[in-house]
Amino acid sequence: MDQKEKAIFCWSGGKDSALALYKVLLENKLEVVALLTTLNATYKRVSMHGVREELLEQQAASIGLPLIKMYVNEGTNSEYEKEMEALLLLYKQKGVKKVIFGDIFLDDLRQYREKNLEKVNLLAIFPLWKRDTKELIAEFLDLKFKTITCCVNDSYLDKDKVGVNVDREFISSLPDLVDPCGENGEFHTFCYAGPVFKKPIEYALGEKIYKPLEIINPEHTDKLPVTKGFWYCELLPLR
Repeated sequence: MDQKEKAIFCWSGGKDSALALYKVLLENKLEVVALLTTLNATYKRVSMHGVREELLEQQAASIGLPLIKMYVNEGTNSEYEKEMEALLLLYKQKGVKKVIFGDIFLDDLRQYREKNLEKVNLLAIFPLWKRDTKELIAEFLDLKFKTITCCVNDSYLDKDKVGVNVDREFISSLPDLVDPCGENGEFHTFCYAGPVFKKPIEYALGEKIYKPLEIINPEHTDKLPVTKGFWYCELLPLR
C-alpha cells in the first residue's frame, strides 16, 4: 500500500475548517500531520476571529492533532508571508507536501495562497472548492456540527447576530446579500462540537465588543473615512 502524502491543515477554528477537515479525514488519502493557525502575538488570539488561544488549544486536543501556532505582530501581508514561508520550509523538510484550506469560492484568495505555496514548492488543497454554500451549511448541520458566531461584520449583520449558534433558524434569518457560509467575511464562527471532535469544547459567553475599522473609499475625492467595523463576542474557556 502506498504511503499517504503528508499535509498541514490551515485551521481557522470555524465551521468551514471543521467541515473541510472532516472530508479530508473521511477520504483518508492524506496524512494530516498538524493543524496550523495564525495568532496575534500580543493578544494571543486567532487572527480576525478573535478567539482565545486556550480555546484553540482545546479544539486541537479534542481533534487529536498537533497544533502549530504562527504568531504575527503587525498583521501585514508581508509579515504573514515571511513567517509562513519559514514555517512551511521547516515542515517541508519533515516530508510535508501539501497544505489544506477551507476556502470555498474566493478566487483571489485561492490564487494568493497558491502563489505563496509555489515559493516553497508545496501544493494547495481545497476540499470545499466551488461547492454550493447552501448545500455546504446544510451538510454541516446534518453532520451534527455545532458552531457559534464569534465575529460579525456590521456592514452585513447587527450585534444580535454575534454570540449565537449557527442553526437552520440562523441561516434562514440572514439577509439575501449574506452568504450562508459567510464566505465574503460577513461572519466568522467557532466550532465546538461535531464528528471531528472527541468531546465538545466547553465555553461561556462573555461581553460583546465593537471594534471600528476605518476604510478609505477611493471614490471619495475628499478621502473621508467610511467607518464600519466588527462585533465580537468574547468566548471564555471553562477549563
